[in-house]
Amino acid sequence: QVQLVESGGGLVQAGGSLRLSCAASGSIFSISAMGWYRQAPGKQRELVATLTSGGSTNTADSVKGRFTISRDNAKNTVYLQMNSLKPEDTAVYYCNAAVVLRASYERNYWGQGTQVTVSS
Repeated sequence: QVQLVESGGGLVQAGGSLRLSCAASGSIFSISAMGWYRQAPGKQRELVATLTSGGSTNTADSVKGRFTISRDNAKNTVYLQMNSLKPEDTAVYYCNAAVVLRASYERNYWGQGTQVTVSS
């Protein structure tokens, strides 16, 4: 069993910063990729940023230049530094991990979500 535990959400004024963390634990052989998605009320879940174990990133255009994803492979933890936050960044942020449980077997896991609210 694998668990993803997120932390760092909260309420912040526009222009402020928050840092999200997500730690994976359990029967993990390795993690090929970790990332963040978000879902605002009435909208579909969308990609924010992902980071592979090899260091490749994929970042949504809407957050480029403001959000930075990073990862501590030794701790199986991914971070999302969010700067210059805007009210439109308000959403539930979900951590995602592509976990290799054993050779040639990979499974996708989601965290429980953490609320980020940006006031104008």
